[in-house]
Amino acid sequence: MHEMLGADADDERVLSVFDFDGTLTRRDSFVPFLRFAFGRTEFIRRIFTLAIPSLRFLFRHMNRDELKAHLIAKFLTGVEAQWVEHKAVAFCDRYWTRLMRPSGLSSVAAEVESGAEVTLCSASPALVLGPFAKRLGIKLIATELEVVDGVLTGRISGNNCRCENKVIRLEAVYGLLSEYRLRAWGDTRGDLELLAAAQDAHWRHFHSAWRRGRKRRAKKRKEQASVVQLKSENQANTDDQQGA
Repeated sequence: MHEMLGADADDERVLSVFDFDGTLTRRDSFVPFLRFAFGRTEFIRRIFTLAIPSLRFLFRHMNRDELKAHLIAKFLTGVEAQWVEHKAVAFCDRYWTRLMRPSGLSSVAAEVESGAEVTLCSASPALVLGPFAKRLGIKLIATELEVVDGVLTGRISGNNCRCENKVIRLEAVYGLLSEYRLRAWGDTRGDLELLAAAQDAHWRHFHSAWRRGRKRRAKKRKEQASVVQLKSENQANTDDQQGA
């Protein structure tokens, strides 16, 4: 049994889950981190060698997870984990203000103050996001990198923490999400399964409407429809199980 984590007026256990990149931040964090950590010249040299995988991704001959695997292998193979951790702390200190959305920070603080259990759930590497989670005062679930004898192998340990893997990772830590009042914040296709599992789902909640524009609003309607469809499928599966 999981102990009581957070409660609202009805004594429900509340789990508040925030995506990181694009939700709490104004932009992606991992690629800027790599540029910061390795320096502009070395970053450009290495990223140039990823031109072919990037083109394969653009023409849909490679999925996002495969492209990310190439990126991690190119930059982090044979690198000491402690070096990455130190660079992550420096990156967080330098870019916190320009990277983080003030409205997102206020929302995280409000969830913590409410007594909810609050965690980040991100596809970015946990080694990179550790300092951000610590500064926010919340827990962290993110993509884990394989480490052998203190050195990164350049491979992901387990699965990239996006799409259905966000739900899987959360349930590995907290148990069935259906046992909680789940609040979730996300902004991309990789968050839809998480949002579908939530009673309180917040799509691009901290984005300014004028920045999204007409095209992004159309995309939002399409992806919100996907959330509704996923919720319907989840409910149908629950009903089937109860009727079995």
